[in-house]
Amino acid sequence: MPEAAKAKLRRIALKQQGLLGSGVFGRGRPAVLRAIEHIGYVQIDTISVVERAHHHVLWSRVPNYRPEYLDRLVRERDVFEYWFHAASYLPMRDYRFALPRMHAIRAGERHWYRDRDEKLMAEILRRVRDEGPLRARDFEDPREGSGEWWSWKPAKQALEQLFMQGELMACGREGFQKIYDLPERVLPVGIDTREPSTAEYAAYLIDTNLRAHGFATAKTFTYLRKGAALRDAVRDELAQRLDAGLLVEVVLRDGALAYADPELLESRAPRSGAAVKFLSPFDNAVIQRERGRGVFDFDYQIECYVPAAKRRFGYFCLPILYRDRLVGRVDCKAHRADGRLELKAVFVEGEVDDGFAGAFAEACWGLAGFNRCDEIALSAVQPLRWRRVLDEALWSG
Repeated sequence: MPEAAKAKLRRIALKQQGLLGSGVFGRGRPAVLRAIEHIGYVQIDTISVVERAHHHVLWSRVPNYRPEYLDRLVRERDVFEYWFHAASYLPMRDYRFALPRMHAIRAGERHWYRDRDEKLMAEILRRVRDEGPLRARDFEDPREGSGEWWSWKPAKQALEQLFMQGELMACGREGFQKIYDLPERVLPVGIDTREPSTAEYAAYLIDTNLRAHGFATAKTFTYLRKGAALRDAVRDELAQRLDAGLLVEVVLRDGALAYADPELLESRAPRSGAAVKFLSPFDNAVIQRERGRGVFDFDYQIECYVPAAKRRFGYFCLPILYRDRLVGRVDCKAHRADGRLELKAVFVEGEVDDGFAGAFAEACWGLAGFNRCDEIALSAVQPLRWRRVLDEALWSG
């Protein structure tokens, strides 16, 4: 594939993700909802080395993003928590497409916890129905002197089992703890609650991924989803769209076959500005390792789950996006108590132009502010020749 064609695919992918420019979705809370509806989901993660993944992903796309925007969208029932390929915030309009997993777990076709305490689950549902929204720590162990149920594993498991079965929903969070309520008190009036057929679900996955990425492989459409019936339905839907001329096939740089809207491929390549963005490891654009290799020729793996002795880049490296390429990674840690963003290790990979250092510095100060830090500490840089250049750029002002 010629380099121009590769660059066009990269730019299409980034444009569809809302990463090829600033403020693509606008500003403020409405922009946050537009971003979530466009990219389909935002993954939730507990790690807070830097700002948590769901906030980081949205900050990368909405210039004036604040965490309270997302909290308010949940309270106003514009988005909801459930599972996409992992725990995520999803558009409320897509609620019905969460139902197949909920019903499968409730029926025992898929396991969340293998052993369900039906009596405890019934008691939890009764209390939520009678008392209103409750948190895990609102359930006390009836055994004398045993403290709160928050530290009692069966109660937490029962709540999460009910959540995954769709018998409870999260109506918000306090800190990072879910507040649970009954679906009938959370779902907006008029929301579609019909369970989709397998064919409808396959079409939803195809539409969502093509809208979010511009093009995708068959494996992308069913990423981390089990079941031969669903894979067959996706293949059938793709074949029908190919026959109708609604999709065309394109070979990626790693040889993988992808599917795309022909009009998108025939349009002019989007322009890319000279900006740097530090992406969350759980960003929709990089979460699938194979896609990163096939689209960006960039092999990225988050290493917080890798034993320390086997890490190459660091515990929580963020991919560095510059123009239309992933050009490196930076291992960061926000020391919020003393207002310092530590750049533990910066890795510059491949060739970048003269504008990179200044764009990198601007992005660093933006990331620091987002993490409530007003100082930056730069430690290791590779290759070493970049150390002086980045030092000068960071503190030239």
